[in-house]
Amino acid sequence: MANFQTHLSVAVAGGALLAVSGWHAALWPAADAGPLAALTAFGGILPDIDSDHSRSIRLIFTLFAVLAVVGGALMLQDRLSPGALVVACGGLYVGVRYVFGSVFKRFTVHRGIWHSLLAAMLCGLATSAVSYQLLQQNAWMAWAHGIALIIGTLIHLLLDEMYSVDLVGSRLKRSFGTAFKLFDYREPGNSVVMLMLAAGLAPWLPPWQVLIDLLAQGSRLWR
Repeated sequence: MANFQTHLSVAVAGGALLAVSGWHAALWPAADAGPLAALTAFGGILPDIDSDHSRSIRLIFTLFAVLAVVGGALMLQDRLSPGALVVACGGLYVGVRYVFGSVFKRFTVHRGIWHSLLAAMLCGLATSAVSYQLLQQNAWMAWAHGIALIIGTLIHLLLDEMYSVDLVGSRLKRSFGTAFKLFDYREPGNSVVMLMLAAGLAPWLPPWQVLIDLLAQGSRLWR
């Protein structure tokens, strides 16, 4: 399979291409190109969150922990004294980075549900919901953020499948078909739960018509 450096490099290149192309096509202003490129790059390493000893999972949970600290500080700064706020933020960091990270490792398997199109869809929808509801982005950019993450995730899955083909020996490796799949065929229960989570995001998502319009205008880039 492709290593961390390959996944990140290709996703960064794909994110830059997406961001600049969309900017030139007037899909978004130049100021929004950077976050879209970053989300694509993040999506490029996201599926390896289920790999217990990868650089990806350490980086991802460190990022989640930092975001939890920032969010916690913003919500609690008016309710706690400075000392208590430091303790609370420290607890958030340790809880997300180490406790939740350890629990996540315990219940996930590499090349399982997180290496699937279903997981890509869930992460994209969650990104759009957070962008729209919490970050107060307009519907157009909120959907664009979700699409950028999905594209990065698809880059990761496709790279894994490409590296499962042995061109020298003209054969398919045992890992072929385990990355780019609709859902986790080995554990269908996990897929049902993930599908329910995706459906549960519906009330917080931006209007669907905006997504349709964005995809319609974006498709013109390929004509």
